Formats: sequence, C-alpha cells, structure tokens
Amino acid sequence: MSLSNNTNTSPFHEVLNESLEKNLKIIDHTLGHSNDIMVRKITVGHHTLAMIAIDGLVDKTMIADAVIDKLMMYSEEEHEFDISTIHQHIRNSFLTVGDIANVEYFTALYQAILNGETVILLDGLASGFTTNTKHARDRAVTEPSTESVIRGPKEAFTETLRTNTALIRRKIKSPNLWIKSRVIGDVTQTDVAIVYINGIANDKIVAEVLARLDRIDTDSILESGYIEDYIQDAKTSIFPTIYNSERPDVIAGELLEGKIAIIVDGTPFVLVVPALFTSFLQSAEDYYQHWFISSLIRILRFFGISLALVAPSLYVAITTFHQEMLPTPMLISIAAQREGVPFPAVVEALIMEVAFEILREAGLRMPRTIGPAVSIVGTLVIGQAAVDAGVVSAVMVIIVALTAICSFLFPAYGLSNTIRVLRFPLMIVAAMFGLFGVMFGIMLIILHLCSIRTFGIPYLSPFAPFILKDQKDAFLLFPRRWLRTRPRLINQKNMVRAHAYINRKGRKE
Repeated sequence: MSLSNNTNTSPFHEVLNESLEKNLKIIDHTLGHSNDIMVRKITVGHHTLAMIAIDGLVDKTMIADAVIDKLMMYSEEEHEFDISTIHQHIRNSFLTVGDIANVEYFTALYQAILNGETVILLDGLASGFTTNTKHARDRAVTEPSTESVIRGPKEAFTETLRTNTALIRRKIKSPNLWIKSRVIGDVTQTDVAIVYINGIANDKIVAEVLARLDRIDTDSILESGYIEDYIQDAKTSIFPTIYNSERPDVIAGELLEGKIAIIVDGTPFVLVVPALFTSFLQSAEDYYQHWFISSLIRILRFFGISLALVAPSLYVAITTFHQEMLPTPMLISIAAQREGVPFPAVVEALIMEVAFEILREAGLRMPRTIGPAVSIVGTLVIGQAAVDAGVVSAVMVIIVALTAICSFLFPAYGLSNTIRVLRFPLMIVAAMFGLFGVMFGIMLIILHLCSIRTFGIPYLSPFAPFILKDQKDAFLLFPRRWLRTRPRLINQKNMVRAHAYINRKGRKE
C-alpha cells in the first residue's frame, strides 16, 4: 500500500503552501533535517524558485545541464509572465528533461524526491512540478548465480525493476505484453510490476493477482519473498506454490504459457504464478537441446527426487524390520559394518543427516573463497573419522552422500529445501513402522499435493487431474513441433501456440 492509506489528518496529505520558505521548512522538518537533502534557490525574473532533491539518488550532471542551466537562461531574459503562468512556461518551453508532472500535495512531493526525482517549487504558488533526474546506478547484467546452464542465454535479472522489464521486453517484442504497476509498503514504497501477455493470460487470474497485491497492508517490502508470503494459497504448506527465477528466458517462457510474472524492485528474483509442481523440476536447458536427451534428464530428476526423499528412510526400514529383503552377502556385509556401531539405524541416520545439513549451511554462510573448501574437507574428514571411530557405518555414509547429491538435481532451490525437511519425519516413521510407515508417509505427501491449489489451478496438474494433451511437456518432453497447445487449465482462450509443421515432403507433423 502507498502512503495514501494513512488517515487524512496526516501532514503528508497537506496541500502545498504559497510561501516557498514555509514549504521548505515543512520539508526539512518532515525529513528530519537530513544532510542529504539538496535545496538550490534560483531567482527567475522577480520570482524565486527552489529545487529539492536527495543527494545520491539524483544525477547531478543532469540537474546542472538540463535544469539549472535552462532556468538560468530563462532568468536572464525579460518575461512578463505572472506567477500563475510562469511555471507552465518553464515546464513547456525551457526544461529538456522528460517525465515532468505537477505536484500539489506533500505526499506526492515526498514520494517524488525519495524516488530520485527533483521537485521545483515557486514562491507564491501552491504547486510545483517534478522532473525525472534519477541516477542510473545499476548492477551490470551478469550470468545467473543459481540457475546455470551449459547451453542458453547467459544473462540474469538485476535489482533494478526497469532493467528487468527491459530484459523481458527484449525476449517478447509484442504490444500485448502488458505491465501493471503497484507501490507496496507504507515505509519502503517498493515498486512492483505485474507482467502478463494480454490475450494469452487468464483474465480471472490476472484480476486475482492484482486483488491480492492490493490487499497487502505492510510497512516494508524488501524482497520478492515478502510478496510470496502474502499472496500464496497454501500458506501452511512447506511446498512452494509460487515459482521464482532470475533468468529472463525462463520468465518469458512462463509468460508465453499464460502465467503472470511479479517483479519487485530491489531483487533479481521474479515471481511466477500460478506455479505447478512440474515447474520446479523443469530446467530452461531442457528446451535448448534434443528432446530425447531432455526427456532422459527429466526422468533422472524424478528418480533423483525419489532417492533424495526416501533413501535414508528405506535404509532405516530395511535394516530394522525387513532384513529378509536384502541378499545374504549384502546382509552379512552390513551386519559386519554395524557390529561396532552403538546406535540404532535411525539414530545413525539422523546423526549423519544433521551433520551434513550443518556442514552444508556452514559452507553457504562462509566467505565465498573458503566456503566450498571447508564444506568439502569437513564432510570428508568427519565422515571418515565417524566410520573409523565406529559411530556410524560406512554404508550409512554412502546413503547420506547419495541423498545429498540427489538433492542438488533440482533446478529450483525451493523444492530442494522441502525435500530436505521431509526426509526427517519419513526416517522417524520408518523406524517406528518399517516400510508400511514409509508408504503411509508417501501417501500423505501425495494426498497433500493433490489438495493444493495455486490461484485456482491444481498443483499436480497435468498429472492430477490427468490431461493427456499436456503430457507432452510434463514427465517427458516431446519435440518442439508437437507442442502446439498451451496448458489447458492455465489458459482458456488462446490455446494454440503453433500450427502444424510442414516437412519437406509436404506432410504435416
């Protein structure tokens, strides 16, 4: 919400005074006599005006060349304009900067200068105007840090909203790419952009997204995660129901399917709604290489998520209750390794999993130059020392290492965190009920996934409900020329994305 949510008795809603000195005193008092407030007075004919801006947010060179120099030239000439028309003449004939707007209330004045604009006030007039003099101090467009690919674009979003919208415009050069703006946060006044393709996106979902954003009433939005927490459907679920990415090509692909992107100023991670479960298991690189290779890699990901979720619990269940399922030589080997281990299998598994999670988090929080080295060396040293000391068995170290490696197969980091959390309750039920407990836990997870909806769309679509046409880009990836329709539940009006391909023999494929 913007500052307009305050009550009408707030001083922010007062109208500007005709006295320039009084306006400057109110501004100086409201902003706490901050020393980064720049005020420059200029005499134009018989009138005095003042320019107000914040040092560091404005481009001083632009102010000097496009504002001060022009006003000084204007003041050297003889004009017969009275106070009621002089500001219009300056605005229309002398200033060369763009985006000039009138300002009559202190609310708009504070919002303008805090956004990096320059406000010009005239003595004797209860209004002024703003000029766009923002200082373009952006981080350069670099490679993605969390979604690296071997083949594909090497550009990522930045922390600047307009840079991010421009990156999407470069991918989708269509007049139907519409961008709606919102300002959320009473204190931070964070700019938020809602991006969608008109004619492809579902109008009801667009209206619902805008309505949920308008209902946010908070003082601060510092990252897109704040928005995600407010607008997601399953607020108590640990499964992510809103997808995020820092790759413009991924966001462009999602928009072309009829989804809506939410860009928050100050973060390179863009939100996408509605998000399906399959979205978190698909990589941008799947569409840049041969479809058969991409399909095999997707199968590998689904197999990896299964191992990352149930591998420790299966080990606990089999070694505790179902030893007859193992071949005799393997059973003898495991029994020999566990002969000197003083803990039951579940305690052994919990010790190793917790130790690995600690090392993983420590490697992430340490300085980038030493973090990977410490995490790798720590894992090797602690694992080998634990086996030599007889605290854990060697096969348990293998299980934990395999689980950890499989958890890095996920293209989306959010789903990886969910699987990391679910491993622990599955290990506990495996120690209590064996394989029956593991199967019961998996059934509960699947039932929970079936109950989740994201902006009215089933989370497990197109698996549940099963949609045959949408299976071409779900578990497997079919050739690009066969992907002619968009997901049915997400889009209802513009379903066709490509017509039949005519091969060299004149046949449709």
